[in-house]
Amino acid sequence: MSEKINTEQFKEKVFNYETNTEWKYAGDLPAIVDFYADWCGPCKMVSPILDQLSKEYEGKIRVYKVNTDEEQELSAVFGIQSIPTILFIPKEGQPQAAMGALPKAALEKAINDVLGVKKTA
Repeated sequence: MSEKINTEQFKEKVFNYETNTEWKYAGDLPAIVDFYADWCGPCKMVSPILDQLSKEYEGKIRVYKVNTDEEQELSAVFGIQSIPTILFIPKEGQPQAAMGALPKAALEKAINDVLGVKKTA
């Protein structure tokens, strides 16, 4: 399942933007961060797909959820303008953001292309 995290947890598990000016991912596995809000219709469409992907790619990626209403500072740091915004974070290199309710196939393509993680059957 995806894990809901707050700003402090984000700084521990993903990136501490207060101590680092350069991007440096803190995690051990590639990650997806879903910036969402409870009132957002498209977010509700993406959420079960991300839960499903977190199971299918278990042990290969981490899936985090950040509530933009509760974590406004964190959302501002990343310039989140529209939700859902999904951040794909490879172990090495820069994260890439995608906006909107992406279908499962597009999310899987990003996991493959951006995160460099393949699903094993």
